[in-house]
Amino acid sequence: MTDGRASGAQQVLAWCGGVLFVLSLLYFVWCYAWGFGSTPAAAGTSVWPPAGIDLILFSIFALHHSWCARAGVKDWIRLAAPPALERSIYVWIASVLFIATCALWQPVPGTLWRLAGAGRTALALAQVAAGIAAVASARRLDVLELAGIRQVLNRPGAPAHGLETGGLYRLTRHPIYTTWLLVVALAPDMNGTRFIFAVVSCAYLFVAVPFEERDLVRTFGQAYQEYQRQVRWKIVPFVY
Repeated sequence: MTDGRASGAQQVLAWCGGVLFVLSLLYFVWCYAWGFGSTPAAAGTSVWPPAGIDLILFSIFALHHSWCARAGVKDWIRLAAPPALERSIYVWIASVLFIATCALWQPVPGTLWRLAGAGRTALALAQVAAGIAAVASARRLDVLELAGIRQVLNRPGAPAHGLETGGLYRLTRHPIYTTWLLVVALAPDMNGTRFIFAVVSCAYLFVAVPFEERDLVRTFGQAYQEYQRQVRWKIVPFVY
């Protein structure tokens, strides 16, 4: 193409990846809200066998997520594929793995709480509010860029989205992770299946953040270090 933009085939691939990315998130919402509560564990089932399988499933997804997010791996992908598709390749693999993780998630016995009445309504509304806040935080980072689409629409060398410090980014440095924690922790019916998903996914975020911040310092340099000084909390205000 004369203007240096990605080819039509590359744009189609990126758009399809973006659609799959959205579908994977919608599928997770369905699974967590309804699917994880519709199939109870068999009577007499121990907690640990299904919980162990679930841990392996999420670890496969999480390790890929962390591995592909590292700068060295990104450089390798750029050498093996068109640079404009680097993010899209990551989105494709992550979306497929996330769908598989949710689909294969094993039911875990037990119930921590099951609310009714006003308490149930309050938690449900808080979950919805956290979900809306997550979308708002993602929009500040440019949803199309996160989905790997913006990269195939721009000319080569076009600047990526800069460091975001407004909105909820004034409260924590990773508000998308903050809102994720709220979404998975505020289930009105917290059974064993949802609890294992919440614990494992949140534990991954806490472990992954230091590595992600190292890459952000490498990308934004002194600007991100100043942001770290201005906004002290990574995920949970006054805690972490």
